[in-house]
Amino acid sequence: MVHGTHNALEDIRNKNIKIYINGEFFSRNDAKISVFDSGYLVGDGIWEALRLHNGVLVFLEDHFERLWQAAATVGITFPFTKEALEKEVWNTLKLNNMHDDVHVRIMITRGIKKTPSQDPRLTISGPNVVIVPEFKKASTESKEKGITLFTSTIRRGSPDYLDPRLNCHSKLHEVQALIQAIEAGADEALMLDVNGFVSTCNATNFFIVTNNEVWTSTGAYCMNGITRAKVIEACEKNNIICKQKDFSLFDVYGADEAFVTGTFGGLTPVTKIDGRTIGKKSYGDFTRKLSTLYNNLIEDYVNNNG
Repeated sequence: MVHGTHNALEDIRNKNIKIYINGEFFSRNDAKISVFDSGYLVGDGIWEALRLHNGVLVFLEDHFERLWQAAATVGITFPFTKEALEKEVWNTLKLNNMHDDVHVRIMITRGIKKTPSQDPRLTISGPNVVIVPEFKKASTESKEKGITLFTSTIRRGSPDYLDPRLNCHSKLHEVQALIQAIEAGADEALMLDVNGFVSTCNATNFFIVTNNEVWTSTGAYCMNGITRAKVIEACEKNNIICKQKDFSLFDVYGADEAFVTGTFGGLTPVTKIDGRTIGKKSYGDFTRKLSTLYNNLIEDYVNNNG
């Protein structure tokens, strides 16, 4: 069985979900996009992921702000407003009778190309919008077990050629990093920045706990994680020292605890990195405390927006 931060409980309802494509709905097997789509041809697209919790799309404003920033960065002009896209997401959720433990993936590409090419001027349609909702509840067993990491030789790039904060369809370097980790017997990959400092993981953000302080990277070379930001916020609200700083594998190997963050899994403990055991428990007490504080932020958001 594949083990990692996206482990979910099996749900047979996902066989019959309806997927949104440009204003229409299709069954899972019939949900298709053209081979001339910009995302398929050259990875020219952006995406966002949301969680539906007790009838509320958690941290929706933050996710949409990141999506619109991504569109501005790559030069895709949306022919719709945030309110209009939110309405389409809700239409998709209602059609699928979804209320809780749901993961929603929004994918937007530049559109259909006249011919296979990188050139955006050869795009002959508006943006293609796909919304994939799934019943996905994170596996508690996987979270309690924790994950293992392997430090990839593939670095998180500099923002002058592909800003790591951008949620784009071009994820091949992260896939390569993950393949290295899997071949080394680990669950996921830890990635360094161009200066050799610890940056992030292939699909999640990375934290360590050392001497009752929480450390994460500066953010200059890592994914612009919403969950990462919420963990930092939770630390600030609860007088926990959280430092965004440069640190190396030297600091990581001697850390008291380590964990990763992501929209789907929340906080997931890390038990080993490069074969070295981190901490004394598979799920450290400090990580568990921070997970509770993060979940409290979710509950507060749901209560204020439900």
